[in-house]
Amino acid sequence: MKVIAVLNQKGGSGKTTIATHLARGLQLKGHSVLLVDSDQQGSARDWRAVDEDNPVPVIGLDRPTLDKDLKSVSDKDYVVIDGSPQATSLAISAIKAADFILIPVQPSPYDIWATSDLVDLVQQRIEMMDGQLKAAFVVSRAIQNTNIGKEVATALLDYNLPVLETRVMQRVAYPNSAALGKTVFDTESPNSNAIQEITALVSEIQIFFGEE
Repeated sequence: MKVIAVLNQKGGSGKTTIATHLARGLQLKGHSVLLVDSDQQGSARDWRAVDEDNPVPVIGLDRPTLDKDLKSVSDKDYVVIDGSPQATSLAISAIKAADFILIPVQPSPYDIWATSDLVDLVQQRIEMMDGQLKAAFVVSRAIQNTNIGKEVATALLDYNLPVLETRVMQRVAYPNSAALGKTVFDTESPNSNAIQEITALVSEIQIFFGEE
């Protein structure tokens, strides 16, 4: 079982959008997947409840014992955690549970500054685990035809964590599919830009697990 935690302690980073799409993308590649909603707002659980035919299984574990509770889940290839914002004890528990931490960051200086505390927690855990824990940033909700995404990627390098090449753009396809309790994989044409970028994101993350 491989655990991916999507974490950002600042709201509005596109965390739940990325977590739900990662789970569905991995599932479509033939993996068994569980999406864990550790956000007390329950956004991923609400998303799942909209469509009773949604194929992504979602459970809520919004307690600081998340890392211990997940040990009972051993029958899935991947667990994707939709992390909780502004809840340090829950963030620490998700970091402990994870094999890979994905930190979505909007192209804004405020969002870059807001990641500082989370990065400190992640770096401490990486040191404790002798580098076995992997982590990376992904630029999220980037705007088409602007240079700010590139500038953000450069600024994030100061945190000494890799920045994924894939960027998740700000597209109406994401909220439109979420409103139906689905992902863009289920609502867009196969060659859509949204599907292409999420597919690339899934593949890039799997490289960290030696699967691509």
